Amino acid sequence: MPSRHLSILRGSVCVLSKPNALGMEEANQTGMILFHFRPFSKLPEVQMLIFVVLLLMYLISISGNVSIFLTIWINPCLHTPMYFFLANLAALEIFYSSTIAPLTLASVLSEGTLISLPGCGTQMFFFIFLGSTDCIMLAVMAYDRFVAICHPLHYTLIMSWRLCIQLALGSLLLGFVLAMQLTVLIFQLPFCRSKEISLFYCDVLPVMRMACADTHVHEATLFVVSVIVLTIPFLLITLSYVFIGAAILKIRSAEGRHRALSTCSSHLTVVLLQYGCTSLIYLCPSSSYSPERGQVVSVVYTFITPMLNPLIYSMRNRDLKDSLKKAIMRLLLL
Repeated sequence: MPSRHLSILRGSVCVLSKPNALGMEEANQTGMILFHFRPFSKLPEVQMLIFVVLLLMYLISISGNVSIFLTIWINPCLHTPMYFFLANLAALEIFYSSTIAPLTLASVLSEGTLISLPGCGTQMFFFIFLGSTDCIMLAVMAYDRFVAICHPLHYTLIMSWRLCIQLALGSLLLGFVLAMQLTVLIFQLPFCRSKEISLFYCDVLPVMRMACADTHVHEATLFVVSVIVLTIPFLLITLSYVFIGAAILKIRSAEGRHRALSTCSSHLTVVLLQYGCTSLIYLCPSSSYSPERGQVVSVVYTFITPMLNPLIYSMRNRDLKDSLKKAIMRLLLL
């Protein structure tokens, strides 16, 4: 009797033996599921250009954030709460960029790059974990600026090192819990076939769209997590800057107002970049999600924003800029 191709349904995983367009089986009887990312372009010349641009942005991001972290670490003059949080933010940006960029660069050069279900889940977890912690850390930094400007005489008493460490660890813990819950919930969904992720990394909405089950509960959970990570911290940041603005207006000297504004302007610029882009994706109804818009906006907050953050902080912060110059001069004299 000739062998026949069988279609087997076991549990919630649909396994097909017919090869897909990539020339591979979509899944085997062990339930192995493979995804591949949507290419930026199918033209080799454009792919190479995109690869070079993304690689340059990634290298600038890594070198800039590493420079800020090491400068703050080795310079005792910068061992203050404000720079402590900035060093934490730089470290988060390093790991955040490294979660997305290497696999993205590989997929740009090789259109058939595949990622397994566990690999996709791991990338999604670290993306949510680090991205959420990043947003919460920006709110913590706004509180630090609020205390420094509105309560300068009690700043050292309020912003003790114990509180700073608690706030940093609390941001990490909250980001970890939210990422773990959302990732586990998403990957309990049944994925019937190996399919194309409509993005260049494993984000929540594109992955949910590949599930062969109802995802209304998961979409509602994503919205709740987005409110916790984006809306609440942004409201706290806004409230902090309302009080900061009122305090700055009471400062009589122009030099004092300029110094207060300079310490806040870089942070406020980063906040607008980070929250503006992410809100376009995660706070909009999932029914209005567009893969094309998601592709463009995602490039901004996964490549461009991490690249710009160290430039913004180093250019607008005199103490940090002077310390970076001194560190570079020491390296050149070695």
